[in-house]
Amino acid sequence: MNLPNRITLARIFLVPVVMLFLLVRFDFGVVSVGEFKITYSEIIATLIFIIAASTDGLDGYIARKKKMITNLGKFLDPLADKLLISAALISLVEMHRLDAWVAILIISREFAVTGLRLVAVAEGQVIAASNLGKLKTVIQIVAVCSLMINNFPFSYIGIPFSSIAVWLAVLITLFSGLDYFLKNKHVIDFG
Repeated sequence: MNLPNRITLARIFLVPVVMLFLLVRFDFGVVSVGEFKITYSEIIATLIFIIAASTDGLDGYIARKKKMITNLGKFLDPLADKLLISAALISLVEMHRLDAWVAILIISREFAVTGLRLVAVAEGQVIAASNLGKLKTVIQIVAVCSLMINNFPFSYIGIPFSSIAVWLAVLITLFSGLDYFLKNKHVIDFG
């Protein structure tokens, strides 16, 4: 197994670790700033999530640069991305920091675009990730991180950054999904 695929697998293995630190209340202590409180578990989960999310670009870069692109990597990379984001979103719903409809909308878009890509592959076509899709991923990661750390430090100064980030994530998720379908409508046979 080559290095890019190992990095991708590491991202997959970090998914349950992120969930563990988010959902299980370890008694590591609490950071308090005025009325704001965040647990060390949430900080650890956020750091692990950031590390896992940052490997997304790294594995692809190494695979392209070193000509190590494999079918396994083509399968695992998008799977790892979807598992990481979906697990974080579902955990945040469980923690009452994210409305379920937001998680459902984002996860549904991922399923829809994946389905479109599968139909395209069956037709011998490849739908590459668009710049809009990459922007969507970055905004989703920022939104998830801000929710994981309970809007810190913005909550301390009264700025609803996590709410703004979530709304941006919803909008770019919808827009990028629509963009994929409009640019690739030839792939779907409406006959």
